[in-house]
Amino acid sequence: MSNPRKIPLTKRLSWVLEAVGALAAYGILRILPIDAASALGAAILSRIGPMLRLHKVARTNLERAFPEKSAEEIARILHGMWRNLGRTAGEFAHIRTLQREMDRRVEIVGAEHALAAMRAGGPAIYVSGHIANWELMLLAAAHVGLVMDGVYRAPDNPLIASLYDKRKSHPDAALFPKGSAGARGVMDALKRGRPLGLLIDQKMNDGIEARFFGRRAMTTPAFAQLARRFDCPIVAVRVERLEGARFRVTAFEGVKVPRDGKPSDDVAATVQRFNDLLESWIRERPEQWLWVHRRWPKGE
Repeated sequence: MSNPRKIPLTKRLSWVLEAVGALAAYGILRILPIDAASALGAAILSRIGPMLRLHKVARTNLERAFPEKSAEEIARILHGMWRNLGRTAGEFAHIRTLQREMDRRVEIVGAEHALAAMRAGGPAIYVSGHIANWELMLLAAAHVGLVMDGVYRAPDNPLIASLYDKRKSHPDAALFPKGSAGARGVMDALKRGRPLGLLIDQKMNDGIEARFFGRRAMTTPAFAQLARRFDCPIVAVRVERLEGARFRVTAFEGVKVPRDGKPSDDVAATVQRFNDLLESWIRERPEQWLWVHRRWPKGE
């Protein structure tokens, strides 16, 4: 954390106000039953979301991704997206409830693929995207006996960092912040043969260029580079919201990064393969993806 004396007073005050609001919202949602918290989040964000600047970002992204869809179809997807994000926010306060009620709330498909990747010896990398409630990849893994480490973006506001600690899927799981320190932690964990979960669908300016919905998209190659370096499988994990706070989590058979040519070409082919897979999932349930992210360069 930066030296507080070097941070402007207005910034520190905004952090305090933000933290008070976030912690109060978390407390209220935590008191409610999970279904009520999920529904309340959907109701609130479906009304507030369209008033935010991010709504325009999401609309532009949808129009570029689905040029064939009418304005009415785009509007329905946007409404569904805000409801899904609101539900996800409401469910964040009930991570432990989801863990306790996993058997009746989450249908887990392909657990044998997730476990086989680890039983083969050495580490394994599990990848997904910001779809439905993306916290469920790590939670479902822990439920079937796979204690998976993860990577997250640390909050800009250090006063709400305590909320991020509540995301841990298991006491033995590690959460590494993005950045150099987190990267060292990831490397050490993989060297020790631990499973790692990553979300790979957001823009990375210093990534590599790949196609996503037919457009250029700077994409993280780290998951493919690490899998090639450690010669370990990559397992795709899909999370789907079925109805309310009920889900399906599907793990697919692990694949290895090819070694057919130059390392950079093998990595690029793998990145494109998983971009295509994520795109196919999003096309099936577009309202469940995080369209508010600036995924493509301007003009694309």
